Amino acid sequence: MIAHVYGVVAEKFQSSVIVDVHDVGYEVQVPAADFEKAILGEPIKYFTYHHIREQSQELFGFISLTAKKLFEMLITVQGVGPKAALSILSLGESEVVRSAIASGDTGYISKASGVGKKTAERVVVDLSDKVGVPTRFASATTSEAEISLHDEALEALMALGYTLNDATQALVDIPSTLPTAQRVTLALKGNG
Repeated sequence: MIAHVYGVVAEKFQSSVIVDVHDVGYEVQVPAADFEKAILGEPIKYFTYHHIREQSQELFGFISLTAKKLFEMLITVQGVGPKAALSILSLGESEVVRSAIASGDTGYISKASGVGKKTAERVVVDLSDKVGVPTRFASATTSEAEISLHDEALEALMALGYTLNDATQALVDIPSTLPTAQRVTLALKGNG
């Protein structure tokens, strides 16, 4: 499996980016927000999901590891394939999509191309308790630190095997002003 690609953006078209990695071009299908961030001639890293079918192989890429994990959760839902999951993640930032799933906003999810009302309902039913509510969208009276999907500590915990929800919960009471390594250490001790 191809876990990530790092190289220079060689081409962009529709929802794909060609990443030149030592003179080999990898076509990576990406969500709309990640497509906009890709600048021709500039280096970029995508965490990838390598989808293998009998007739083809496709790479789906994400700038953040947490977006990739959300994508992997989405494709576990019956009726949601990689293209539909990518379409859902193209609705907005991953954190907004995650919040919509957690809060049961099927109307928002069904706006994705190729995703109907029933599929949106299945996504909410299957994943709402697994994605967790991003702290940013929690009650305004909470004093919890904002945990972004681009948080390096969150990504480190997920790389260690934590689920998105468990990693978020482990970091809730840890100040975001601390260095990443210290936050990860404290999260591991708190859940150890």
